Amino acid sequence: MANHKSALKRIRQNKKRALHNKYYAKTMRNAVRKFRALTEKDEAVKLYPGMQKMLDKLAKTHIIHKNKAANLKSSLALHMNKLG
Repeated sequence: MANHKSALKRIRQNKKRALHNKYYAKTMRNAVRKFRALTEKDEAVKLYPGMQKMLDKLAKTHIIHKNKAANLKSSLALHMNKLG
């Protein structure tokens, strides 16, 4: 166990931040899953800008890596363009 007040505080902060990051990462994964399940192009075109915005925000706040965000945006765009 930690011996210093600052170390105890750091542990509390880390737990709180981990919970926060976990929530947003899970929300992102669910949104990506829903997007990939879409079968209509109109719906996908409407939702894609929101997905881009969410992925960029998560990358900016270091919840996901910037390359992961880029790869996801690319694969979602491919999925959207394949829809008929």
